[in-house]
Amino acid sequence: MVKKLVTLLFASVLVFSLSTPLLAQKTPAKAEKEGAKKQDRWEGSVTMFSKDKSTLIVRKMGTSMSKTVAFDGTTEWVSQEHASKKVNNIDASQVKEGDRVICLGTYSKDGVFHATMISKRLTKQALP
Repeated sequence: MVKKLVTLLFASVLVFSLSTPLLAQKTPAKAEKEGAKKQDRWEGSVTMFSKDKSTLIVRKMGTSMSKTVAFDGTTEWVSQEHASKKVNNIDASQVKEGDRVICLGTYSKDGVFHATMISKRLTKQALP
């Protein structure tokens, strides 16, 4: 009886120790997310839009903090209604002062926020 218990205990320890590395492996989606560089985010309302300088000044909602957001030809412009999965492609001319936007991008070494995507947030009344 004792011999059977020792054998069972040894077998369970062996199986557990062999399966632990398999459980610890990262899923492909998780590994891909960790490998990709995380983008910074800034959201608020547009207080100034300068197409000549390719910049937006975006004031964070509920505060007086503003940030200059630079964009270029590679910046993706989209619009989306709150809680909707439908994303519409737009161009820069459709963003106006007073619009609420979410900017995703990265900071350069000189501290400038370069947007890779600017998303204009829509209300139910302001569909494109």
